[in-house]
Amino acid sequence: MANAVKLTSLSSKGGCGCKIGPADLENVLRSLPQTVPNPNLLVGLDTSDDAGVYKLTDELALVQTTDFFTPIVDDPYAFGQVAAANAISDVYAMGGTPITALNIVAFPISTLDESILAEILRGAGDKLEEAEVSLVGGHSIDDQEPKFGLAVTGTVHPDNVLANTGAKPGNKLILTKPIGVGIMSSSLKRDLLNQEEIDRVTQVMTTLNKTASETMKGYNVNASTDVTGFGLLGHASEIAAGSNVEVRIDSKSVPVLPRIKELAVSGVIPGGTKNNFNHIKDIVSFSDDLDQLDKYILCDAVTSGGLLISADSSDAEALLADLQQKGVDAHIIGNITDGNNGHITVD
Repeated sequence: MANAVKLTSLSSKGGCGCKIGPADLENVLRSLPQTVPNPNLLVGLDTSDDAGVYKLTDELALVQTTDFFTPIVDDPYAFGQVAAANAISDVYAMGGTPITALNIVAFPISTLDESILAEILRGAGDKLEEAEVSLVGGHSIDDQEPKFGLAVTGTVHPDNVLANTGAKPGNKLILTKPIGVGIMSSSLKRDLLNQEEIDRVTQVMTTLNKTASETMKGYNVNASTDVTGFGLLGHASEIAAGSNVEVRIDSKSVPVLPRIKELAVSGVIPGGTKNNFNHIKDIVSFSDDLDQLDKYILCDAVTSGGLLISADSSDAEALLADLQQKGVDAHIIGNITDGNNGHITVD
């Protein structure tokens, strides 16, 4: 049976699917030569955004992104779905429409049954079909550790790009999925979750941000990003720095998956989550009511998380109601101020 193998046990990284830490990544990117200036490159490397955007005409721009990781769930079909939803999300975060995808496969074909890979690809294919994205090819290598993801291309009107640099004072912040995925994924590897909890975290990760993205296009939204490997506060810090504003977050309003604090107390804190905290701790003022575990949870490394939307205050409540009416688990979690710019305050 394809699902007889515990996929998360095959990952030397602990099954969290974490990205390279933000500090290490910054150091690497800093050493790269500057790219040749191009007026058609609307979004590039300089703002740590979710995807690149390249203008083809006055009416059309391409959105390009890629993402892949080791298994974070044991069911191969679900892993394929999670990976696809995660990769596509970057296009949704930019306000774009995904149109094509390429599979990226690393798989130990001589030691794992090929039916496992078939199930991973089937899961991804079904999620692409749900997103109305055409699979146009891919690339595979024989590797000791299974990894899977996709390169995704989308389209957007050049005037409607939603970057992480446009937040304005007075905006309200809306988050469209709960956090805690990294802690849950690591707990799965340690056999600390029951089936209901496994199903819940899988449902969060496999849910497309399609509805959230399409809904926000009808409102006055100034900035958007998706919450993934750098955690809620890590991605919020990119909005704060890129938009030259202060982000204020009400910790009590942030949706968190069930039992996250209990699991954190038991010691399940992914290394990526701790790296995220260490990277942003100097630019965040935390309420005295929050202990160290609360701070880690707000930095938890997420896979296929929700959108973090900065919406005009006049539209935020209506957008929230519209999202919730359409089944999106959305919450207003904070606001944007013109105070200690580049800083985050967590109340």
